[in-house]
Amino acid sequence: MSEQTSLPQSLEAPDLGALSVSIQRLSERIALIQDAVKNLVQDRALQENKIEDAQKRIQHILSRLPEQSDGRQLNLLGEAVPPNNTEDDNEPTTH
Repeated sequence: MSEQTSLPQSLEAPDLGALSVSIQRLSERIALIQDAVKNLVQDRALQENKIEDAQKRIQHILSRLPEQSDGRQLNLLGEAVPPNNTEDDNEPTTH
């Protein structure tokens, strides 16, 4: 009455061919993921550069705006427009 304690053949000696195929498939997937991550990093860097350029352009435009106390109009594409003489056009207010 001796019992056999051995495992089935498939568990004792795993199929090395199937294991090799699985490892190869995982390696290919890892390579694809690494390429995708690399592309995302490059895209992010490009987007950050675009944002930085846009911020610089906005800051340049804002720096050309007259101060709030300055009543002149400004042509953002060119030079400042000479101020209008508001005293000639409007009657004084009394409020």
